[in-house]
Amino acid sequence: MAAPTMDRMLVALDIDGTLLSYDGDMTDAVHDAVTAVRDTGHEVVLASGRSLIAMLPVAAHLGITTGWMVCSNGAVTVRLDPSLPHGWVAEDVVTFDPEPVLSLLRHELPDARYAVEDLGVGFRMTEHFPEGELEGVHVVVPLEELWASEVTRVIVRSPESTSERFHELVEHLGLDDVTYAVGWSAWMDLAPLGVSKATALEQVRRRTHVQPHRTVAVGDGRNDVEMLRWAARGVAMGHADDVVRGAADEVTGTIEDDGAAQLLKSLL
Repeated sequence: MAAPTMDRMLVALDIDGTLLSYDGDMTDAVHDAVTAVRDTGHEVVLASGRSLIAMLPVAAHLGITTGWMVCSNGAVTVRLDPSLPHGWVAEDVVTFDPEPVLSLLRHELPDARYAVEDLGVGFRMTEHFPEGELEGVHVVVPLEELWASEVTRVIVRSPESTSERFHELVEHLGLDDVTYAVGWSAWMDLAPLGVSKATALEQVRRRTHVQPHRTVAVGDGRNDVEMLRWAARGVAMGHADDVVRGAADEVTGTIEDDGAAQLLKSLL
């Protein structure tokens, strides 16, 4: 039975570490729970640090062909529509000039790999990333060509560094003209200043006419903190660190316990 319009919820779901294990697997329990919530009539919105091309296969696996997705940590908001030539249209794209931050970072991390997103296509990068980490077409270019135009996303991959080192580096360099998120490995995403999953989700909420008190968000990473605080019901995965858990209203099970499925079933 579909939920009455006034009772519709916007349910924002992180992907990696929430719907998918770090090996990229989704259990039947999670798949079925997402489907059940969507079939009830609620607005299910995938919200990820992933680029659009890496999110589309997840949406397809879940049978999500209409609605909204928040990509690239909020820099790209997409409306899915199977009647369109590509099945989607970018409704909101926020970009920034990557030259200042890349110029600073290359002196601190000269051996790191750098990449910028080409929306809907792939990435331009200084050298190839490990197999399977980035989707789409990969074009290797000199670092200077990465800032030939404004971009939605910059990725810094430094296998010899640590997440702690990235946080220290941001503080040391004073990167106050971008929003950054450090992954669970030695990986950093840079986005336009002030942009996060939360800023994009608020725009989606307004467009879908869902009331603020009917918002739910589930995530496990530092790039989910703003989203969890934004939602009326912010839920951290059980394996999330203390910062993420502290931003949430409640904590569900871990990825191994199908924590996302546990939470989604509570919405039915």
